[in-house]
Amino acid sequence: MKGLSWLGYSPIAFLLICLTSLVFFIIKRKREAYLILSTILTGGISWVLKMLIDRPRPGTDFVRIVQETHFQSFPSGHVLFYTVYFGLLSVIIGYNKALNQTKKRVFISLMVLMLILGAMSRIYLGAHWFTDVMGGFIVGLQFIIVATTLYLKKDVKIETGSSY
Repeated sequence: MKGLSWLGYSPIAFLLICLTSLVFFIIKRKREAYLILSTILTGGISWVLKMLIDRPRPGTDFVRIVQETHFQSFPSGHVLFYTVYFGLLSVIIGYNKALNQTKKRVFISLMVLMLILGAMSRIYLGAHWFTDVMGGFIVGLQFIIVATTLYLKKDVKIETGSSY
């Protein structure tokens, strides 16, 4: 469980985002690179929500703490990151015309599995309440909806001509 949570710590998540974006840039998939790069925004979103809500983390009075954590609890920044990162990778895979349906299902299933296991690890480690995890998931889904809408948006051409 500690290993699953390790991917969500800020320096590791930042490195993962940068490396994934770099790969997309190298293979000349700029839109996908920028889409994954947008995942960096989840850190700021999480921080702002944590400061506004200021909910304490679970304590030893209520749960077994396996890994000591600091800062506020709601929403789970790990789950927010996992939802957006693995969710956007799933969107890219889902809209990739080069992959057949079987490969898409396998890759997307792996992404969903990472999200679920990552969320479970945060509760197991005593770092978050279930509602913190759900909050990270819900905020992450909202981010995915906006990012995917922008990603799929076609270039709009404005007609310039006289209608007189």
